Amino acid sequence: MKTAGMKAMVLAAGLGTRMRPITDTIPKPLVEIAGRTLLDRALDTLDGAGVESAIVNVHHLGDQIVAHCATRQYPGVVISDERDRLLDSAGGIVKALPLLGAAPFVLLNADTFWIDAGRSNLAALAAAWDASQMDMLLMLVPLSDTTGHGTKTDFVIDGDGRLARAKGDPAGFVYAGAAIVDPAIFEGAEAEPHSLNLYFDRAIDAGRLHGHVMDGHWITVGTPGAIAEAEAAIRTHQPALA
Repeated sequence: MKTAGMKAMVLAAGLGTRMRPITDTIPKPLVEIAGRTLLDRALDTLDGAGVESAIVNVHHLGDQIVAHCATRQYPGVVISDERDRLLDSAGGIVKALPLLGAAPFVLLNADTFWIDAGRSNLAALAAAWDASQMDMLLMLVPLSDTTGHGTKTDFVIDGDGRLARAKGDPAGFVYAGAAIVDPAIFEGAEAEPHSLNLYFDRAIDAGRLHGHVMDGHWITVGTPGAIAEAEAAIRTHQPALA
């Protein structure tokens, strides 16, 4: 599968409470890291991989995100409005399903980003997609290639690429906030607040949650103090990996 022609969803509706006091007046996706907002980093990654249409959900200070997206040309952005009620990760996706359509789509978190080590990691993720084997394909990163994350790992991966919960295993991988998702997994779900973790676990039980390890450096920015750390990581890794 190629990313060109695919749709994407960027999860940008979170409250960003750990980023206060900055997020008292600015939604977290519009926080700038080295002169670029987190949301622009996500949308630019999609554009660079050939994705032409992105659904961006909004809640906290959503008017600012709507106005910001209106200044962009590529990819084309459609807003999924949750300003009246926050629906969590999966609930937000379910609400946006009529905009996403029936084909597998790219899912991105708006508060994490990465520096590619050559080929687009998003294009590589799409190329690894196999609908016959997968309900979701998650981008993973080794803990050693992260900044701002801490020490917790999320998943372990077997020889066939299937995932299980890491349960504290230091040899596990971190979920990099990017995935290819088959929207059929949400059949029958309602646009009520609930987490994507429910669908991760269902796919694990079915043997249909797979992982693809990215090549590069991944950065998450959780608190105001993490901004400087993220910018230092960009200075360190961008020249070497550009």
